[in-house]
Amino acid sequence: MKILIAGASGAIGRRLIHFLVQSGHEVYGMTQSKERAHIIIEKGAKPVVLNVLGREAVFAVFADLKPEIVIDMLTSLPKEYTPEAMRQAAEMDSKIRLEGGANLQAAAEMQGVKRYIAQSTGFYYEPGDGLADETVSFVFKASPGVAAGSRVYAAIENRVLHSTKMEGVALRFGFFYGPGTWFHPGANVAQQIHKQQFPLVGQGEGVWNFVHIEDAAQAISQALKGSPGAYNIVGDNPSAMREWLPAFARYLGAIQPPQISETEGLQQKGADFVYYATKLRGASNAKAKQELQFQPRALEWLAAT
Repeated sequence: MKILIAGASGAIGRRLIHFLVQSGHEVYGMTQSKERAHIIIEKGAKPVVLNVLGREAVFAVFADLKPEIVIDMLTSLPKEYTPEAMRQAAEMDSKIRLEGGANLQAAAEMQGVKRYIAQSTGFYYEPGDGLADETVSFVFKASPGVAAGSRVYAAIENRVLHSTKMEGVALRFGFFYGPGTWFHPGANVAQQIHKQQFPLVGQGEGVWNFVHIEDAAQAISQALKGSPGAYNIVGDNPSAMREWLPAFARYLGAIQPPQISETEGLQQKGADFVYYATKLRGASNAKAKQELQFQPRALEWLAAT
């Protein structure tokens, strides 16, 4: 099949190209940076340099390529995972995902694309008991960044899953870990932990859903088939911050992170960091396992303890 990946030069896009090319697909990788086009070529795909905010240019590319499947992994995230960096990146990230994604989808529908696969979130679920499945709502009464993120993802899913012209799939990823992500030895969060800059807040009861970047890419390739709809692409080890953070520090050979109160967390890190630390909800991957044959690996730093 002819497949177009938007956001192809990122950590997940590069691995996805590998899986798709190995499976014999004709792959086109979209990037906004000419300097990153070589990454796409090296992985075996054909580069498409395009600003997705330019609607006419997007439509022209689709009219020329006529892809059968579009994989929308559009983001504009910062290199550093800090509250300030995330706040600064939020406006452009939302614009790329919403306006850029809408341009891609409109062009895809016009050209008769069969299936549109979009990136969504597996950690902004409404609080409640147990692991959240795909029927649980995103949380809209939360800290400012979390509430805004939920609105963005809800808008993306509403657009994609309710298309009347093609099959829509929303993959709700957990926090990516592994090479090229924030959560990897030597990467940004690991550096913060070594510097005692990533504290445990309050009781650390917020449950984080992680997924290895290669498992996430494999899940996307498996989503080329199967039923349309939303899927939680998360690992088997949803873990409270009080569990995964100390384990990650040990895995890194770092001193245990400091523990601060929620009040101190609000002062030092802001409301979103405190929400992540104390209120995130775990998600179930049962649907993805059953329908996509998703097989995530064990979370590395928990498995090492």
